[in-house]
Amino acid sequence: MSKKQNNNQPQKPRQEFIFQKKNYLFMFVGLALISLGFILMSGGGSDDPNVFNPEIYNFRRIRLAPTLVLIGLGIEVYAILLNPHKKK
Repeated sequence: MSKKQNNNQPQKPRQEFIFQKKNYLFMFVGLALISLGFILMSGGGSDDPNVFNPEIYNFRRIRLAPTLVLIGLGIEVYAILLNPHKKK
């Protein structure tokens, strides 16, 4: 004899991830830009503390790298707020 399942019990709702593939794609792009910005900021120091190296104040470290980090952070915020379930 087989047991019948009781169909009166409510079924558990299917668990879905909060983020979809599109969200993760934007997150990885933002993370890559943030990482690139920090890599571009590194270096420029001097081995000898008595010698000043003006290379630390070049365009790459003062303008480009922080801009990339801020753009990457903006993309991260966009990736979190993006709703992939929204229909057009």
